[in-house]
Amino acid sequence: MCSWCWAFAPVWNRLVAALEGTVRIETVLGGLAPDADQPMPAALREKIRGIWQAIEIEVPGTRFNFDFWEHCTPRRSTYPACRAVIAASRQASELEADMIRAIQQAYYLEARNPSDHSVLIDLASGLGLDVTRFSEDLNAAETRADLDWQIAFCRKLGVAGFPSLVLSHRGREYDRLRIDYRDPNAILKQIEVITSRIN
Repeated sequence: MCSWCWAFAPVWNRLVAALEGTVRIETVLGGLAPDADQPMPAALREKIRGIWQAIEIEVPGTRFNFDFWEHCTPRRSTYPACRAVIAASRQASELEADMIRAIQQAYYLEARNPSDHSVLIDLASGLGLDVTRFSEDLNAAETRADLDWQIAFCRKLGVAGFPSLVLSHRGREYDRLRIDYRDPNAILKQIEVITSRIN
């Protein structure tokens, strides 16, 4: 539920394809905003709407469905969507990316609210998941603990904004990569420079 992550998705998909078989990719969820039932304050709604508008200009081809702000009750609550990604991956690892994509499309293109459990359960059903198991896993203590660990790991890496890319090597060294929202080759070049230095 990070609008800049949505803008980065096309480059990310090309990057993943280019790195297949050479770099092991792991998604680490950053959390962003804890569970909340209160509607998002008007000032924050307007700020995020403005970010969407700026992204459409800055990253050509990125689209948002602004009906979301009229038809949904926005809440600053992204942990449920994060837990949905974990719950999906518990059924099959490849469902992690599928759930991320489904959440992004529901939120940004279909004006649906992925802070709502009903939306997340509907997305799980659409992906062919065992919905009963998914519903149980969505708020399970184990899922919450997994998310807490991932958030803590992000902080340990110094990640404070999203999207972020970190290249790990030698099992303990980490290099932050600069994000390029238009050209995956700019990121691939950074990886090439780092890996040539350590080989």
